[in-house]
Amino acid sequence: MNKVFSILLVLLMIPAIVLAGGDRFVKKINFTDDYQIEIVFAGAVSPAWAQPANIIVNEESDPDILLAIKSVKLNQNGTVLTLVMKDKINQVITHQVILKAIISKGQSQGTAVLNVKKPYLGQLLGVLIGAMLVYNYVFVKYLGLCVFLGVTQKKSTAVGMGITFTIVIVFATMLSWGLYQYVLKPFQLGFLQIIIFIGMVSLTVQAVDTILRKVNPVLFREFGVYLVLVISSCLILAVPLIMAANEYDMFESFMLALGAGLGFFIALFLMASVRERLELADIPPSYRGLPIVFILSGLFALAFMGFSGMSIF
Repeated sequence: MNKVFSILLVLLMIPAIVLAGGDRFVKKINFTDDYQIEIVFAGAVSPAWAQPANIIVNEESDPDILLAIKSVKLNQNGTVLTLVMKDKINQVITHQVILKAIISKGQSQGTAVLNVKKPYLGQLLGVLIGAMLVYNYVFVKYLGLCVFLGVTQKKSTAVGMGITFTIVIVFATMLSWGLYQYVLKPFQLGFLQIIIFIGMVSLTVQAVDTILRKVNPVLFREFGVYLVLVISSCLILAVPLIMAANEYDMFESFMLALGAGLGFFIALFLMASVRERLELADIPPSYRGLPIVFILSGLFALAFMGFSGMSIF
């Protein structure tokens, strides 16, 4: 009786062993760009097998929705397979790749079920660089222009405001993330996002206002009304809203806020450096003041367009 049971158990395990064998034959799988997935095998696979009909790609969260494969490319050694998709891949989401009955040297290596996703560290750095340069909130999204134009007459004031703004936006975003994850979402109060987030920003700005008044009164006077305007800045409110809309975790939210703050700091410093030089320049009377500042802002915006579509990780 025990022998019969053992034989049946082995027979039931054979399909699982065959299906799982393909996973061991795959050494690495990763995204190479927004349209391609690269698969590295332990040995050469058959060119006749490397066809779209033998490969299934879908998002892990929606396995019923298949992604269309445009073409399949196999290198000369037969060890690297590149899948070219018809549509852009959302690399934030984990994707599932099924390789049916992999053939290598005339033998089946089994079916491989693989998950491919962007490395988490690369994703964090991508969020940071995206908020700081690629989607700079001043030069690309045109947010926070009131403070940007008001405090860039001197580099010292611009640097002070950049540091202060970064501190405020990081603390406000992290507080907003905590409230969103543990209060608004569980109790389905998402419609109160804007009110709650403005409250968090106001609380953080008030704390910075009190500390700055005591620690550096000179810088506090130079900021003037612009420190209070931070509370109503669309830039500092946009970051928590983007965080909530994209369902970022704590570290992604931190990188988003830090990138937005550093991007704003860069914008302030660049504009302040140029405006100090303009004081010595011979500018036509009709362009002095805000007209030349708007022209410079447009030129900076054109320069930052060079980062559009950049993807390092």
